[in-house]
Amino acid sequence: MAEQVSRSHHHLEAQVAQRTKALEGTNAELESFSYSVSHDLRAPLRAIHGFARILLEDHHAQLDPEAQRLLGVIDQNTRRMGQLIDDLLAFSRLGRTDLATGPVDMKELTQLVADEVQRTEAGRNGSLEIRIDPLPAARGDRGLLRQVMSNLLLNAAKFTRDRPSAKIEVGSQADGGQTVYYVKDNGAGFDARYADKLFGVFQRLHSTEQFDGTGVGLAIVKRIVQRHGGRVWAEGAVNQGATFYFTLPGEER
Repeated sequence: MAEQVSRSHHHLEAQVAQRTKALEGTNAELESFSYSVSHDLRAPLRAIHGFARILLEDHHAQLDPEAQRLLGVIDQNTRRMGQLIDDLLAFSRLGRTDLATGPVDMKELTQLVADEVQRTEAGRNGSLEIRIDPLPAARGDRGLLRQVMSNLLLNAAKFTRDRPSAKIEVGSQADGGQTVYYVKDNGAGFDARYADKLFGVFQRLHSTEQFDGTGVGLAIVKRIVQRHGGRVWAEGAVNQGATFYFTLPGEER
């Protein structure tokens, strides 16, 4: 009986290993495909955008108002598609880049990002307060973790733009021996029923007319955190703000 259980156990382990290897291969192929497609789309898109700009700037007088409007639509949409391609390339590269891990001062890193966000949002209507509580150090790739904080803070700033007094809070809490970092805002929030869609590529819970963006920023956050062995999730309610959480390995002592 024991021998039969042992054989079944080894057989199951072999199946899991085989399927894991196949899944890793499929993921690598998908990443390579998306990178190649995104890269190859850039050249024709640049040509379309460039010729549209030439017509608008050098032949403006010969164009009637409707032609000018249509070229403006082409210009606007090629810009948006260019941003989508750039974001998709950035997302694809995350699976192809080695992590340069080391100790990271999360408080100092977050303050640098917050200062950048404040400068970016200087022309907004209403005030923006970013409060940073004490944050434990982490171990990871400083450049990628900076991107995590940048994406989360810019996301919070974007969804609080209609608030006369916007507030963003960055903090942490202990949870079962690990550190949970969070970014909380008092912005537009989201319907909690669709929280699982927030971190998908090109997934959006608000229209581009309401809030700009490509729907890749939070997917990049998830990919980076997962590559560090952590996890991400979010809580929120419509018009009651949102809180984004992520975990990271602590600094080795």
